[in-house]
Amino acid sequence: MLLQPLTLGTMAAPNRLMFGPHVTNLGDDQRRFTPRHTAYYELRARGGCGMVVTEGASVHPSDWPYERAPLAERCGDGWAAIAAACHPYGALVIASLDHAGGQGSSAYHQRELWAPSRVPEVNSREVPKSMEAADIAAVVAGFAAAAKVAVDAGCDGVEINAGQHSLVRQFLSGLTNQRDDPWGHDRLLFARQVIAAVRDAVGSSLVGLRLSCDELAPWAGITPDMAVELAAALREHVDHLVVVRGSIFSAEKTRPDFHEPANFNVDVCRRVRAAVPGMPVFLQGSVVDPGAAEWALGDEVCDGVEMTRAQIADPDLVAKLRDGRGGDVRPCIRCNQTCQVRDARNPVVTCVVEPSAGRETEDPNWYAADPRPRDVLVVGGGVAGLETARVAALRGHRVRLVEHTDQLGGTAALLDHAAPFVEWLAEQCRSAGVSVELCADQSAATADDTLVQCTGGRPGTRSYTVEPGATVVDAVDAWQALVRGHGHLPAGPIALFDPIGGPIAVRLAEQLGERAVLITQDQIAGNELSRTGDLAPANVRLQQHGVRIERRSLLRAVRPGEVELEDRFSGERRVVLAEALIDCGFRLPTQPLPDVSRQAGDCVAPRTIYEAVLEGRRAALSL
Repeated sequence: MLLQPLTLGTMAAPNRLMFGPHVTNLGDDQRRFTPRHTAYYELRARGGCGMVVTEGASVHPSDWPYERAPLAERCGDGWAAIAAACHPYGALVIASLDHAGGQGSSAYHQRELWAPSRVPEVNSREVPKSMEAADIAAVVAGFAAAAKVAVDAGCDGVEINAGQHSLVRQFLSGLTNQRDDPWGHDRLLFARQVIAAVRDAVGSSLVGLRLSCDELAPWAGITPDMAVELAAALREHVDHLVVVRGSIFSAEKTRPDFHEPANFNVDVCRRVRAAVPGMPVFLQGSVVDPGAAEWALGDEVCDGVEMTRAQIADPDLVAKLRDGRGGDVRPCIRCNQTCQVRDARNPVVTCVVEPSAGRETEDPNWYAADPRPRDVLVVGGGVAGLETARVAALRGHRVRLVEHTDQLGGTAALLDHAAPFVEWLAEQCRSAGVSVELCADQSAATADDTLVQCTGGRPGTRSYTVEPGATVVDAVDAWQALVRGHGHLPAGPIALFDPIGGPIAVRLAEQLGERAVLITQDQIAGNELSRTGDLAPANVRLQQHGVRIERRSLLRAVRPGEVELEDRFSGERRVVLAEALIDCGFRLPTQPLPDVSRQAGDCVAPRTIYEAVLEGRRAALSL
């Protein structure tokens, strides 16, 4: 069913997959869509996606939620370019229309936030202005004007955001709408006005609604029970509905990582669909597996499926399914490390398993045939080595890969969420004709081999003393023992030293539970997890597992049965009981091999899967 056409209003999508709206930061300083947007969306349309919904555009100048947020009144040319690029492949192009309301930012336009009521924004603590009647009329008119700009530019329709970061949702919710006027007595009034105005502006073009059906705040917010009534009440003038979740209290749930169950909106989507018979309803919510999408359609959960992250990871997902090559689909691992970009760093959207995502106008054709095929020996079977070997083989080189252990994937293979990508890389290498040798080393190199080193990292220099008899375990070895059952750790309390504030120490601490003593120099554990949206959930999990957290602490010494810590601010020292220490600190590159031609991954500088994949490609291209 996934590849069957779907009727939407007066139009038909070629299949039931949607590439949904998301922040890309591909815009320019004038808040316009750019050629980078066009190339980004065109590649997904060329890959077979049935519906492309563009990045949300603010419908009124009162809304400037992030620096490169598109402003609809300036987006006509950009929408026209995107539609012209995507339509030849059969995809419908839908413009997402938005106003972040109280969840916006005053940093860019330097004016007050507009919202239904004076409810402080949860993250920034900023108190918005309670919109007056004239403000409401201006925003309603802004939705209509933006919709007309979009369809006049060639878009097939628009989608109104009443999901996360949405003024429309804020009017619908008791969390944020505490008005004592017509828009408070009837919380649906603003949404009805917006939908009606948009319908009048676009005529028979598509009008979709992205609706938060669970704000995860049942004391006053929208609940699944309420969502059923909302969907039925708002269906007039709407051609399709996308079921999402999220509110002011649950921003991290909008694009959750692998800690959340996949396909989490199935139950509420099924209920909402039953309440709006005849209207196409789209399932959204960590749907990254085509098999799960196919099941949801077959089980009458939905009529279409949004698979945004899956198509960031593999823009050819639909084409591969259509050609019977489902096993070749590059898996999304739901890590959020580079696709969640709504933060102060202003990064451009990309993907750890597909670094060319968001770089379509910049990156070369990694797979162009090399006119001079050669013998290539890749040393190291981690992610960097596997990607180097895969791309080099696809370019026509004769590739051998040697790995000194009995397992491919390196550290990534130890991570449950990353293991599917490692398995995909290994299978793609085999399909491309790479000769893989385990429990081997670089001594098998011949004089004709071009040697590429991908040997990963090694434990870094210790900033603390270790007294005789003390037990210190590297994080990789601890992971093998705790997660894979290879080896063991002493009984009793285990300290984890985490100067990075990353996911490894948090995951190991969760595994150890009440035995864990997590040592961090920061005020909160896992400080760097804020970038992926997992900071608050991670600390909740640590609390639930009974982990003891030593905050603002520097590790000074490890002794048998104890560690000595120093308060980062006061300098006061204290002793904490621990039978062993797991070092989750910074790593260093392995030493260069003799006669090495190129290096990739952690042997250059220890970083993430993203850099390993990217540098593996660059190494293969440079052969």
